[in-house]
Formats: sequence, C-alpha cells, structure tokens
Amino acid sequence: MQKQMLDSIDEMTHLDQLEAEAIYIIREVAAECENPVMLYSIGKDSSVMLHLALKAFYPEKPPFPFMHIDTTWKFKEMIEFRDRKAKEFGIQMIVHSNQEGIEQGINPFDHGSAYTDIMKTQALKQGLDKYGFTAAFGGGRRDEEKSRAKERIFSFRNKNHAWDPKNQRPEMWKLFNTRINKGESIRVFPISNWTEKDIWQYIRRENIDIVPLYFAKERPVVERDGHLIMVDDDRMKLEPHEKVEMKKMRFRTLGCYPLTGGAESEADTLDTIIEETLGAVSSERTTRVIDQEAAGSMERRKREGYF
Repeated sequence: MQKQMLDSIDEMTHLDQLEAEAIYIIREVAAECENPVMLYSIGKDSSVMLHLALKAFYPEKPPFPFMHIDTTWKFKEMIEFRDRKAKEFGIQMIVHSNQEGIEQGINPFDHGSAYTDIMKTQALKQGLDKYGFTAAFGGGRRDEEKSRAKERIFSFRNKNHAWDPKNQRPEMWKLFNTRINKGESIRVFPISNWTEKDIWQYIRRENIDIVPLYFAKERPVVERDGHLIMVDDDRMKLEPHEKVEMKKMRFRTLGCYPLTGGAESEADTLDTIIEETLGAVSSERTTRVIDQEAAGSMERRKREGYF
C-alpha cells in the first residue's frame, strides 16, 4: 500500500502537486478557522483561487463567502466578469468600498499614494472588521514581488491588521499553526509557491475562464510615464500633450485602470500568452504604477494592512 502511495506521488505532475497543496491549505482553513473569507480581486490569480475553492469542496459550494474590495476604478470588464462569475457559481460575493473615500472624491489622479491607502488598505481593513472575518485567503505569490516573498503561507496580523515580517511563525514540513490569539487574524496564501508560468499553465489545463483583458486586442491607450494606460471611461484625465491611440495590447496583471499599464502584444490565445510568459525577463508587476514608488514602499503598505 505504501509503495502504491509513493508511486502515485511520483506520477503527480508539478501542477498536480501545487494544486494538491493549495486545496489542502484551503480545506485546513475552512476546518480550523471560525469565519474565513476568500478575497477576490478578479484577476487571473483570483480566477485560479476560485477554481481551487470550488474543486476543494465539490460538489458542495465553498463554505465561506468571497469579498471584493471595490475602489470604483476597476476596469469595466472586470466588474462585469465578477458579477457574471458570482451568478454562474452561485457564490456569496460581498462587495465593499470605502464610502468615506468615495464621498471625499479620492481618486488615483489627484491623491497619489493616499488613494491606495484609503481606497485599498483602509477599505480592506473596514471590510474584514465589518464582517468579523478571522482568516482571509489571498492570491499573492512569492514570485511577484520582494515583500510578498517574505510572507509565510499563514501570515498573521494584529488587531490593527499590521504585519510584522520579523515576527512570523515557522512553517516546517507543511505544518501550519492556525491558532489565533485574541485580536489577531490571518492572511492565507494557498498559491504562494506558484509562479506566473504555473498560473497560466494551470489556467490552460483546467480551462479556467479569465477576464478578456488578458488577451491581446486593439484598445484605446495613452502613453504616460513609460506605461500604456487604457482609457476605460470618460473619467480618464488627459494631459494636454497626451493623445489617445489604438494599439494591440494586453495586460499581464489587472488592478485599477489608471494605475495599471498594459503591453503591446500579439498574444491573443492561451498558448501564445504562455509562450510570451516563458520568454519574459521582467516581473509582471513592472506595469503596476503603484509599484514604481520608493523602494520598500510595498512592504511598508503591507505592514500597514495592504494585502
């Protein structure tokens, strides 16, 4: 029997092992944590996370809700995709926005880093507190960015949602300590060990639906500070010298449209996207405008509660 089990493990592909680890983590949290939630940012990683959650509890639905922190500046196609998927799978999708920020007119054009803090970090903390969630799944991966590489799979936060990278619990032999001290909560990253290439190969293998913005297509864009910014609605503030042009491009990562650059590309199928990704020499987040701030700014934001 033991030999059969070992043979079975040997036959597992790389993607099989990543999938098994992620499903194990999702089930562990559902079993051990009182009130978990899965954060849903609508991107490719969230699509994989949703697929894994559905697979983990099939034929039942995941025993926890999903939550999207809506800054009100996401691409229109992302919001349409979110609502369509929630309806298709019959899952509970909580949408939370920082109403005070909306009333104050906080926007990505006029408020710089304050926009990220108010409409993302503070909104996330509000949403977690409002519903009393003790554990929040996220689709962060270690290969995305330096501070994410420092996070444990089970990343603890204090009562203020602050993260201390120098005070993290050891995770040896895939043993996770889910004990939550009073006031603490956990951010959990089931796909932390995946890479961008793994994500795309898994999407193709599992035939996972994703937002069409990932596929190359002619789109209206302006070039700004080295980024191709798509003009997604009439709120886009153009500089006098800027001109909207049609370019065939796609996105490697998705966020708020004024802060998310795309790249010219001919990759309009999963196979060509994978081929393009395999040849990439830069991080997918190089097109995120907020990541171009001072060195260490992402870690600072994460210490303050940013996902």
